[in-house]
Amino acid sequence: METKRIIIEDRNHIKDEELKEAASILRSGGLVAFPTETVYGLGGNALDEDAARKIYAAKGRPSDNPLIAHVSCVEEVAPLVKEIPEAGRKLMEAFWPGPLTMIFPKSEKVPYGTTGGLDTVAIRMPDDPVANRLIALAGVPVAAPSANTSGRPSPTTADHVWQDMNGRIEMIIDGGPVGIGVESTIVDVSSAVPAVLRPGAITMEMLAEVLGEVSVDPAILGPLSADVRPKAPGMKYKHYAPKADLTLVEPETGTERESGAEQVTGAEQKTGAEQKTGAEQKTGADRNTGADPETGLDETQLQAMIRKVRELSREKIEAGYKVGVICTDESRGCYTDGEVRSIGARKSQASVAHNLYALLREFDDLGVDYIFSESFPKDHLGQAIMNRLSKAAGYKIVKV
Repeated sequence: METKRIIIEDRNHIKDEELKEAASILRSGGLVAFPTETVYGLGGNALDEDAARKIYAAKGRPSDNPLIAHVSCVEEVAPLVKEIPEAGRKLMEAFWPGPLTMIFPKSEKVPYGTTGGLDTVAIRMPDDPVANRLIALAGVPVAAPSANTSGRPSPTTADHVWQDMNGRIEMIIDGGPVGIGVESTIVDVSSAVPAVLRPGAITMEMLAEVLGEVSVDPAILGPLSADVRPKAPGMKYKHYAPKADLTLVEPETGTERESGAEQVTGAEQKTGAEQKTGAEQKTGADRNTGADPETGLDETQLQAMIRKVRELSREKIEAGYKVGVICTDESRGCYTDGEVRSIGARKSQASVAHNLYALLREFDDLGVDYIFSESFPKDHLGQAIMNRLSKAAGYKIVKV
């Protein structure tokens, strides 16, 4: 298949003519990759079971991994769901259009091929002029997971999409780099207490301000077992991973220092309290109360983390491997060995999130064998950053 690439010159002043062919492809059951404010999406008609199958095939994605249906306005939600709970209405009013996906009981109109066999459907209204206008012109809800082959870092530029999808889909719309850089927050509003299934730019703190009580699904804290059916994208299967072996280095919390923990596996991360409210998430051990308020770490923790990253990197380099290091603007000068790259300013969670996937893909291009990364506090947008890094590392985290 020949993949056509079109360039949107000014995404704030889009002409319908620029998107007319792409909208036609979607209506006829084809696939189009397009920019959103989070990452690039791989779009197909959400009401067409064959289009859903094409999406799974193009990505190499397991068919029980649900797709998110994207709409261009709130009025397009009602035909896709059995009901809109009060929590859903509040979140729509507060955060739509924007990087928030909600899970509702699905109507009969939505095929099981789109929902991964579930009786619920995930829906989002993107806050991106290209995405929003494309969906409106197509006249159908658009199922759109990230436009990368399954398991790889999500694409934040059209070039990333081209690397993975050239020859697999009909069209790529190049709208330039995305704004946020990590996928949308997913909240299940079909349950009595709304539950966060995937963290994103709409943070736990923001959700708690609107809803009060919010729970956290165990999938955010560690890997799901093989027999569990994922209710939303990003919950079960390996995601966001570079080709190299990635390890995170994370300062111990106060509780972990008392217990003498040195390393936490994915299974160990999953034990203990599996659900917290938004208020509980931002207190306690996730952020050191004596730390720099901008970085979330005190100087002792920061230096211990840097020393461990240097030690692990040096061991692999001396063994003959090519090593990548993920640091921040503030710590860049502390590293001399390996392919050292800053992910952004530690005090700016937005810059770290924006650069994350592009940096992982850069290490793929460099052909490194191992990557060692600094870690970040798990509050606000940092929860999404650490969720993506932890999954990309297969929950391989070294505590110091």
